[in-house]
Amino acid sequence: MNVFKELYKYRELLKSNTKKEVRGKYKHSFLGVLWSFLNPLLQIMVYAIVFPLILRNKQEHYLVFLCCGLIPWNFFSISINRAAGTMLENGNIIKKVYFPREILPISIVSSEAINFLISTLIILAFVIFDGISLTAYLIYYPLILVVQYILILAISLIISAVTVYIRDLQHLISVILQLFFYATPIVYAANTIPQEYAWILQYNPMTYIINGYRDIFLNQTAPDVKALLILLVIVVILCAVAYAIFHKLQKGFAEEL
Repeated sequence: MNVFKELYKYRELLKSNTKKEVRGKYKHSFLGVLWSFLNPLLQIMVYAIVFPLILRNKQEHYLVFLCCGLIPWNFFSISINRAAGTMLENGNIIKKVYFPREILPISIVSSEAINFLISTLIILAFVIFDGISLTAYLIYYPLILVVQYILILAISLIISAVTVYIRDLQHLISVILQLFFYATPIVYAANTIPQEYAWILQYNPMTYIINGYRDIFLNQTAPDVKALLILLVIVVILCAVAYAIFHKLQKGFAEEL
């Protein structure tokens, strides 16, 4: 409970740091927060050309299908990439001022969650544009988002702490995420994978999250609630373990930085 008391005590710092992360991401850029729309739109445009036209992907409503995979993936990958270097970037502050160090990765994940909420409007726009009606199954959106948020936070806490001691990890993250991208059903459907490789998707938590978004936006069905609730329990436990690791490693941050 101490961690929640500390975060509540420093809630204004967490709030201001999250705002700083949101505003600072596109600082000095002409279009500013509009890049929250343009970045995923440009990516979707590229994949929409490559896969349906060049690779002859026949997936129905492919733009919506792609949005439901790529936009949640961006939330995942960008958060982890940014969290990997946050302690190194804030080394001078960490050495001079006391505050709960976990505020740094939490504020990054929270700021990217805000960007993801904004980008969800893109999914809704493509759903409407493609003639797919919105249904009451959208009520499951918060559940899927919470599961994804906690998963990203758990990974971010571990990576942000370990990177302080192993600087090479910051450079390896991009490569690992690139491999993980192709091991996640983002640009392809899970059922197109050969049976001998199906276990990769089965043990990939992002598979259930992306499938959940596709169910409520594209397939107009309820997501696999049982699988999501099981995953929620797992990620909460993972987050508790991640915080324990973070708490232990943070004692040496000042010396290492």
